[in-house]
Amino acid sequence: MMEEVDCRKHRLSTFQIIILGFAGVILLGALLLMLPISAADGRVTPFNETLFTATSAVCVTGLVVQDTGSYWSVFGQIVILTLIQIGGLGVVTVAASFALLSGRRISLMQRSTMQDAISAPKVGGIVRLTRFILRGTFLIELLGAVAMLPVFCRDYGWRGIWMAVFHSISAFCNAGFDILGTESNLYPSLVGYAGSPVINITIMLLIVTGGIGFLTWDDICENKLHLHRYRMQSKVILVTTAVLIVLPALFFFFVDFCALPMGNRLLASLFQSVTPRTAGFNTVTLSAMTGVSQAVLIFLMMVGGSPGSTAGGMKTTTLAVLVANVASTFRQRDSLQFFGRRVDCNAIKTAATILTMYLALFFGGAVFISMYEDIPLSLCLYETASAVGTVGLTLGITPQLHIPSQIVLIALMYLGRVGGLTLVYATFSSRKVGNAKLPQEKITIG
Repeated sequence: MMEEVDCRKHRLSTFQIIILGFAGVILLGALLLMLPISAADGRVTPFNETLFTATSAVCVTGLVVQDTGSYWSVFGQIVILTLIQIGGLGVVTVAASFALLSGRRISLMQRSTMQDAISAPKVGGIVRLTRFILRGTFLIELLGAVAMLPVFCRDYGWRGIWMAVFHSISAFCNAGFDILGTESNLYPSLVGYAGSPVINITIMLLIVTGGIGFLTWDDICENKLHLHRYRMQSKVILVTTAVLIVLPALFFFFVDFCALPMGNRLLASLFQSVTPRTAGFNTVTLSAMTGVSQAVLIFLMMVGGSPGSTAGGMKTTTLAVLVANVASTFRQRDSLQFFGRRVDCNAIKTAATILTMYLALFFGGAVFISMYEDIPLSLCLYETASAVGTVGLTLGITPQLHIPSQIVLIALMYLGRVGGLTLVYATFSSRKVGNAKLPQEKITIG
């Protein structure tokens, strides 16, 4: 009896399972990338570099300290792509998929863990939703690879098949890893395909599809064009996503790419609007963009994708709740509303907490790197926003950073993927919360 009580006492919470699962996969990936077979020249890669790469892959970020295309062998690239797929789907979802394939019954606790991992609203139907996620993911990635196949096979021959598969999975998982680099052209991303409508449009569609969330796609597949039947959350995500694509694209179109031909200008504007949320590809030289445009990119990187998606960041719903709260305060309403529905006040508290945590991580990490590396704070803010938003865009300073600065970025990528609140809940989940209420007193705000 005592042993049973002790087992219950030491049972891991859902949030602890999530953070330990991500950490375990990262460590295994780092060890595999250290093997001589993982590097193109057969060398043993230092642990700090493999840890950085594995963290970036599992956290679907895209920041790298070695060029993925030229440094890593095919085996190393396969390891990285596997880590990206696991990170995009989520460690818990991947583990559940193996349980489903083996025919084992999914326990209630496992269903609860899966619910938290994919931000599902309820435990009921979680197995059906997991099957939907797996089938949808592999189908979309396959369609993306097929669409890009003619272009990559034209340029790389039979190797183009691997290129198409790699970039399709990397784009859908919002990872931003590319294998287009060579020893004479490091870290090119998709700059060489800036004028290719096929590559641009396919990558953008994959990024948006992976970034709006699996629950939103479940809504779309179930209700088709009957928008009034959608969940309130799906409506908020779709509207916010559309606004965050269209408005920045218009800004970039008129500010940054005036020298490009009209077709390329439109593609470049749209691509640079989509990719910060949170894919990490780029088709133009980011350092050549204006300072204001780089600030807009930082904002987009911090916002990120949507809940239950392959993307990171604060999430579109967090931004929507904060903006709606401002609007309701201006209108002197007691609660904020979306599409004729009232939002629980706890959502406002959670959104404010997430914003505060992301700003603290973003600014604190940048200050440390700036002081340690003696480089301008503006450059560091860009890199830390990219890390904590799990984006992967860079102004080119990440490969030159020393180990302490790399550790800071590793921590930011990890926290950005598992979520700062998940880490807090995992730490304090075993502590009892008192129900007693203290005396209330007013405080002046503003």
